[in-house]
This record gives sequence, structure tokens and C-alpha cells, in this order.
Amino acid sequence: MDRLEDDDRPLSPEEMLRLIEEQQSATSKRLGGDPLLTYTPWGIAWGVGFGALFLHYAYGLIARGTALALLFALMILAMAVTSFAQRTVSSQVRGEAAERGMMYGFAWLFGFACTIAICIRLSPLLPPDETGLLWAVTSMAVVAALYTAGGAVWRVRTMVFLGAWLSALNVVGAVVGPGAHALLMSVGAGGAFVAVGLVQRVRRRGGA
Repeated sequence: MDRLEDDDRPLSPEEMLRLIEEQQSATSKRLGGDPLLTYTPWGIAWGVGFGALFLHYAYGLIARGTALALLFALMILAMAVTSFAQRTVSSQVRGEAAERGMMYGFAWLFGFACTIAICIRLSPLLPPDETGLLWAVTSMAVVAALYTAGGAVWRVRTMVFLGAWLSALNVVGAVVGPGAHALLMSVGAGGAFVAVGLVQRVRRRGGA
């Protein structure tokens, strides 16, 4: 009888806070998707695609058009993989969380729409290499900002870290030049996303 009464007693503020945090952690883990399919495809796309651009800028081993075509093709493939991985996860989301996710998706759409408009307007005024740098820097700036914002909205520190890391690499690359930017995006950004995807997958399996 005493045990039943203890089970029915109101929770203390400390117990309520701990329960909320546990529920948030479990929900984030359940809805976060497979980290290997969320981060790693983009790491591979940037690693190989920007690596090809670096070979073009630094050594002229690959034609600029070929390098760009490879980068865009790999990014489309990465988008397809991550979209497929998130399909089942998104179907489980309802209410406020679904609305928040939809608005976040529109933020990506609006951000890249503005980026494309700016780059199309300014590209004719720049040399070819600088045009490539303009597209790369503005695009990665949107990615970095939205990763940081997404991490803040959903309290995912990994996203905040990746957003800050991309921003730092992007700033350095923009200052140094096209070749350096391509190398930083290939090794720094691509390598970081692959590493995060692998580490997060191992941690999730270990905690399962």
C-alpha cells in the first residue's frame, strides 16, 4: 500500500526535469535518423567533388566543367540518400515538431534561392575561378548557417559543431582563394562529415 502511494505521489521539480530530459533524449535519438546515412553521404560528396576541383585549381589535372559536374552529381546522390533515410523518420513526426521541420525545410529553399540569384547576377562580373569561388563560398555559408540554426532549434550539438566548423573553413577558404577553399572543403568539411557519421553510428549501436 505504501508503495502504491509512493507511485501516485506528485513528482518533484527535479524529477520532472530529469524525466523531460530523458524523454527529449529518447525522442531525439528515435527521430534523428541513421547518422551514417545523414552525414556520411555529404562527406563523400564534398570530399570527392571538391577534391576534383582542387586538382583542377592546383594542377590542372581535371577540367573545370568535369569537376563541377562530378561535384553536383555526387551532391544530388547525397541528397537522394539522406532524403530516403529521413522518409520513415519524418512519417513519425506530428504536430509542432512536423511544423517546425517544415519551416526549417523552407529555410533551406529560401536560402539557396537567394544564393542562386546572387551568384547568377554577379558571376558575369568575375573571372572563371573567382566565379567558382563565389558559388562555393555562398553555398557553404548557407549550409553552415542552417546547420548551426538547426542544431540550436533541436538542441543537437553535433549540428552546431558542424555548422561552426564549416563556417570557419569557409571563411579561411574565401580569404585564401579558390584552390585553398576547395582543399578545405574536401579534406576539412568532407572528412568531418564522414567522421561524424561513423562515430555517431558506433555510439548509437553502443548505447542500444
